[in-house]
Amino acid sequence: MEELTVGTRVEHPRYGEGIISKNNLTAYEIFFERGGKIEITKRNTDLTVLEKNDEAPAKTGLSVVDFEKVLTYVLDQYGALSEVVPLGEKWHGGKLLLQPANSELKPKEIPVEAFFHKIVMLRDRLRVLEQNINSHKELSDEDKVNLQQYITRIYGSLTTFNVLFSDKEHYFVGAKSK
Repeated sequence: MEELTVGTRVEHPRYGEGIISKNNLTAYEIFFERGGKIEITKRNTDLTVLEKNDEAPAKTGLSVVDFEKVLTYVLDQYGALSEVVPLGEKWHGGKLLLQPANSELKPKEIPVEAFFHKIVMLRDRLRVLEQNINSHKELSDEDKVNLQQYITRIYGSLTTFNVLFSDKEHYFVGAKSK
């Protein structure tokens, strides 16, 4: 694969569309709509170029810092950046143990950090779904409200996982009782 420049739009089968933000010696730093900022080796064959940026960033008059600020702003506007959500201190290094009822079967251990990451990704995707519903041009207001109420009930079902979050501002919140 030829050398790609900062600003080139690419697609990855797992992370979706992204924009190259740094061109390091052996890897590209890419902001993906699913997954956030990820470093991918230049030898990786999973990247597909969607739109090449033939201009080097220096020709635009932007410094790398300025370009990162602009890129971060644009990705944030389209919900492509994931918020950094801290795991509760007491869970760092912990394991989730799934023990089958049948004692002949092996239990499954999952690092709490990996499980927590999945919960945060689920929450981020629910938020994107909410944005898509609210901005949908063909749904009626009544349909939007009904779908929004359903999503609120989903959040309520996920409140059990609030124990994993470090800060209450990140908690799942369901429908408020009257």
